[in-house]
Amino acid sequence: MTKPELEEVSAVEPDAELTHLAAEEEEPSPLAASFNKTHMDKRSLDLVFAVEQVIQARQHAERSIHELQDRLTHSSGHVDRLNREVKALNQVISDREKNILELERKLTDKNLKVDQAMEDYRELQGALTGEIEELKNAIELEEQKYGTLLQKHNEALADKVKAINEFEDKLSRLEVENAHLKQKYEAMREEKTYLANMISDFTSRMSAPLGQGKSSS
Repeated sequence: MTKPELEEVSAVEPDAELTHLAAEEEEPSPLAASFNKTHMDKRSLDLVFAVEQVIQARQHAERSIHELQDRLTHSSGHVDRLNREVKALNQVISDREKNILELERKLTDKNLKVDQAMEDYRELQGALTGEIEELKNAIELEEQKYGTLLQKHNEALADKVKAINEFEDKLSRLEVENAHLKQKYEAMREEKTYLANMISDFTSRMSAPLGQGKSSS
């Protein structure tokens, strides 16, 4: 360094942070060891201290730079890892979005099928309602016919029962009359037999000779 430059450096006031950093250094500076400070004036001492502080500050800055580089490397690795995780998450999100779109498509298809099924059901229900009304009308008509036939059947059955009763009454009267006629017939037959025997006996008597008739008597 030239003399004007040394004077310019010695005129610079030491910074508080550099002074603090210099105070933290435990090892003596090689520059301080190479000078014999006992024979230096104040300006020279200030210059030496200023240079030492600049050197210490530079060393501290280099250490800080190394630390920052290490932190930057670590941060870069962390950022890379985060980027990979973000990429993986984006892939997962993309897959989920695809799945959601597929599910939405399937849900839309199912909704369309359900709507079509509901429309078919309504149409079928309308058709069945018409058929049910027709069947109800037919059933009512058949019930009316059945009621009429049942009434006629009951009337015919009543007439038949009445006729049977009348026939049974008539049959009973005929049986009684037949019994009476049979009794009359038996009485007339017995009477006829009796008369026939009398006539036969009278005829036999009338046709026999008179003497025989007397002798016989």
